[in-house]
This record gives sequence, C-alpha cells and structure tokens, in this order.
Amino acid sequence: MKSEPLVLGIETSCDETAVGIVRGRTLLANVIASSVEEHARFGGVVPEVASRAHLEAMQQIITQALQESKVHATDLDAIAVTAGPGLIGALLVGISAANAMALALDKPLYGVNHLSAHVAVDFLTHSEERSPSIALLVSGGHSSILKVDDVTGEISSLGKTIDDAAGEAFDKSAKLLGLGYPGGPAISRLAEFGDPNAYQLPRPMLHSKNLDFSFSGLKTAVLTLVKKHQTNLCEQDKADIARAFVDAIVEVLVAKCLAALKQTGMKRLVIAGGVGANAQLRASLNAAAAKKRFEVFYPELALCTDNGAMIAF
Repeated sequence: MKSEPLVLGIETSCDETAVGIVRGRTLLANVIASSVEEHARFGGVVPEVASRAHLEAMQQIITQALQESKVHATDLDAIAVTAGPGLIGALLVGISAANAMALALDKPLYGVNHLSAHVAVDFLTHSEERSPSIALLVSGGHSSILKVDDVTGEISSLGKTIDDAAGEAFDKSAKLLGLGYPGGPAISRLAEFGDPNAYQLPRPMLHSKNLDFSFSGLKTAVLTLVKKHQTNLCEQDKADIARAFVDAIVEVLVAKCLAALKQTGMKRLVIAGGVGANAQLRASLNAAAAKKRFEVFYPELALCTDNGAMIAF
C-alpha cells in the first residue's frame, strides 16, 4: 500500500555493500556488491580492503536500488543504516553515506542493530507473527541465541560464542582443507560425500549448563586431522573430515536451540544469518521440529547473508 513507509536501508558491516528498499512488508529492491573476490587472496576479510570496496561501490548500488524499485530518492520516507556491530571502518562508510542522504533529502535517519535486522528479515517474507520466539543467529561474525519478545526492540541474548563464530569456523576449516574462501558452502557440499563414521570430532560445550558456544577447539581438531595425513590427504579424506566437522557443528547448534526452547517454553524458532542457509543445519532442525513439535522458520536464501533489505525493514 502506498500509505506504508518507504525506506532505504544501507548495510556495510563487513565485506558486502548492500542497499535495500522496502515499502512496508514489500521488498522493492535488494542490491548487493560483494568484495569477496578481493578478500579471497588473503584467505579472509581484510578491514581496510572492505572499507575501500564500500567507498567504490556505494554510489552505484544506491542508484541501482532506486532504479530497480522505480522510486525517486525524494519519495523515500526514511533512511536506515547498520550502526553496529561490525568492522568500524566499514560501518563508517555506510553511516557517512546514510547521513549525507538524510541531510540532502531532509529525511529521518535510523541506526539499526545488525543482529536485530537479521532476525527481523524473516518478517519481510513471512507475514505471520513470529514473536515471541527464539532466534538462532549464525554467521561469519556472530553466533547467538536470542529471545525475541518483540522484533522492534525487545530482543535479549540467551547465549553467544565465547570465541569464534560458526561461520568463521566453517571458513577457516575449509581453508585447512584447501577449499579456498569463502569456504562455508564448499565444505558443506564436500561433506555430502563424506563417511559419517570415518572420524569423530569434539562437540564443544554440548553438555555445558548454558547456551554459549565455542568453536575454536573444533577448528584445532580439524587442523590436527589434516596434519596427521601430512601430504597424503586425498579427496575422500577431505570429504570425511568435512562430514565430521559439519556433523559436529550442526549437532551443537541444534542442541542449543532445543535447550533454549525448553528453557523458555517457546514453540517458535527463527533462523538468521549466512550459516542459516546450510542444508545440513536446515535438515537437522526440520527433523528436530517434527519430533519435538515446534515451528522453525527460515528467511529466503538471498536474505540469509548481509543485505540492505533487512536494515530497511
């Protein structure tokens, strides 16, 4: 409806320059310029490279988003931008661009929490009410279990990683197996060909009495297996190690979600973040949902990773 607010959102917390435009619950444009190829040669995100890439891409993708949405900048009701958490230099590029637009257009400016936006984006594609619910946010920079009473602000942390994020563990383990960067999707695909009984990797904090995560030890366990094979690591060995890694991390994530649901008595689980696109995680959560009788919801695959639409919404 035309009476619903028309908002442009800018996201620059890490390595993707993203601009989205929404009108109420309607997605009009979602443009992303990724600098992943520039970071691949370093094996991970380099903050200075990310900031420069944001500067180079910003004007172009704002223009593209406005063209795709068929709206004029003056039609916008507000500008929204990721205010954190994220890489400080990268965030400053987005915040500066948003400030400039808001000032030039005389529109209100809203700073948006990156974690809340990842959770909120599920509401963009599913009209049913999701609050209250438990949210599992798993990405390259974040791993958290959140209690969502109201997605507009009443979100509290029940547990988080005490060291590495799940997505980082995926990428670093993939690098150890020679799969390049970003390695999350690659290690998941390779795991499909692995023998589930070939290796057993630790399940960090699986039986802890809290909802926190720890994935640094899991990366170390992968490194130990790789070193054990030295130069004799064949493709099947890589697939078997990948399977052991994915099985371990998925088991921990699912177990913590079930514990959070039991602890709060809630029956809805919302998945957010790039790792939420992982096929093995989705299959395991769906199986658990059928057995334990709770609902689990996922954003569209294109909205799992960092994007401007989630900030605008």
